Amino acid sequence: MKCVHLKGFQSLLELVDKPTPVPMGTEVLLKVLGAGVCHSDAHIWEGHYDLGGGRLMSMAERIRFPLVMGHETSGEVVALGPQAKGVSVGSRYAVCSWIGCGECRFCAAGDEHLCAAPRFLGVNRDGGYADHILVPDARYLIDIGDLDPVAAAPLVCSGLTTYSALKKAGPVLQQDRIVVIGAGGLGLMALNLMRLLGAKGAVVLEPNAEKRQAALEAGAVAAIDPGAADAVQQVRAALGHPVSFVLDLVGSAESAGIGFELLDRAGKMVVVGLFGGAMALPVPLLPMRAATIQGSYIGSPGELRELIALVRKNGGLAVRVDRRPLADADQALQDLRAGRVVGRVVLVP
Repeated sequence: MKCVHLKGFQSLLELVDKPTPVPMGTEVLLKVLGAGVCHSDAHIWEGHYDLGGGRLMSMAERIRFPLVMGHETSGEVVALGPQAKGVSVGSRYAVCSWIGCGECRFCAAGDEHLCAAPRFLGVNRDGGYADHILVPDARYLIDIGDLDPVAAAPLVCSGLTTYSALKKAGPVLQQDRIVVIGAGGLGLMALNLMRLLGAKGAVVLEPNAEKRQAALEAGAVAAIDPGAADAVQQVRAALGHPVSFVLDLVGSAESAGIGFELLDRAGKMVVVGLFGGAMALPVPLLPMRAATIQGSYIGSPGELRELIALVRKNGGLAVRVDRRPLADADQALQDLRAGRVVGRVVLVP
């Protein structure tokens, strides 16, 4: 098999050959049909998260090299271990990468994405930047039916992350327009999912003009440059009502700051992005506004099944996908880090 190795933090992604694994026990081997390139891959490549104030959270203790990244994977089953059940050779599936220890209280509740000892594909064990992927159990495979497997791959992280975050808005999503910060891959995914969820609509904050245009094409009510002197006033005018929900898909000090500034009484901000930094919060305003700030991390395997069922029911999503060969993985990652990607990049072996 061919796969892309990351041999160390901030090193060149190299296309290499290695023996194709033989599935044992409950394992399932799939031929990879699509592997999304995600901002989390960029953080893995960099080796840390920026916590602000000069503090970094290192990944050195959780990443083993060489690593095959890629946690947004779709594939076709080509071989089964002797105890594998519930899937068939030749069928196509999305691969749920969010595999926990199976023993903690989060795993017991079905929230494997919150496990403190995860075995995530593409993070803690080899993932989808390859032409084959080994999955430990068929229960992590979700039938995608007639969906385009390349377009379906980003549902595993980009789609799931935004779906889980949007659910946290509750009935507000169908009652009020919301504010979405960021029109990268997550932002455009969120706008597409909002249509399927019957949402009122969104005003998007995005500094990049090309991405603002993409947001408008994806259905945003308005797309505003957060660097404008009157950005807050523009957002309020475009909404036409108080700001009840903000979805921060950037997760920087600046994005969280403007998001909290926008919140009105009883408003809620859900922070998803991991860009980094520290938030300066005027603490008295938190109780005075009865505001809520909540983090949202990926989503559960159950929510991924809900999402794929929703997308299948509606015949797919109109998300922009840039398809690139596996050999271009390094360039794709660097393009993403530099902000040169509009929509999602998916590697196609």
